[in-house]
Amino acid sequence: MVSEAIRETEHGISEHLQEVILQSLDVEQFLDELASFSASRLSKPDSDVFCGVTLVRQKKATTVASSGDRARLMDELQYTFRDGPCLTAIRESATVHVPDLHEEHRWPDYIAAVSGLGVRSILGVSFSLDGAGAAALNLYCLAPHGFSGEDIEKAEIFARQASTSLRLALRVAQLSEAKNDLALAMQSRTTIDLAVGVIMAQNRCSQESAFKILRNASSTRNVKLRDVAARVLASVASDPTVATHFDE
Repeated sequence: MVSEAIRETEHGISEHLQEVILQSLDVEQFLDELASFSASRLSKPDSDVFCGVTLVRQKKATTVASSGDRARLMDELQYTFRDGPCLTAIRESATVHVPDLHEEHRWPDYIAAVSGLGVRSILGVSFSLDGAGAAALNLYCLAPHGFSGEDIEKAEIFARQASTSLRLALRVAQLSEAKNDLALAMQSRTTIDLAVGVIMAQNRCSQESAFKILRNASSTRNVKLRDVAARVLASVASDPTVATHFDE
């Protein structure tokens, strides 16, 4: 049964994360805020907690946010060995808890590599992104048994509440990337069309013939078609900058 205190915690986290995503300029800023927030909420006077956020897209794991260099280093070592508690949390869509690194026998190569870095307990909590990618909240503590049952429950709340916000942020980022790709494609197309017009005027040829001339120059010089077109424009215009206008 969920306690009233946990309900209040979840409600407070939800409100905080909604405010964070509204104020964030991009996904990275949102996740940086999430990492710092999680680390501060789980740290205790005698045991600091460090937090990183791993995002897997196109089968590549990357630390996209962290509360400090120590968390980023612990994350990067997992990527080096391609295994560890947080990568396991992502693969299994689960929470992975390491109470004491000195008593842990999973991931021997990773454990050997990090044994001298001062971290004693680790907690990996996966996000639910529904096909938008895979991610985990990676929490590290210098003290053994640094995460109580209540801490683990809080971390799971952080990840659960952040999952919706992160799915939205990733969706917005994807739409922004698509828009930028479209703008670049349209600008390239405009540059090429203008260069074809210049070649038509200079050679008194058809549009098809002018485009063939441009394409052959691109192939012969092993230069992108857009770059050849830009050079054509630069040869006839004092300001070859191309502005593409379309409705937002």
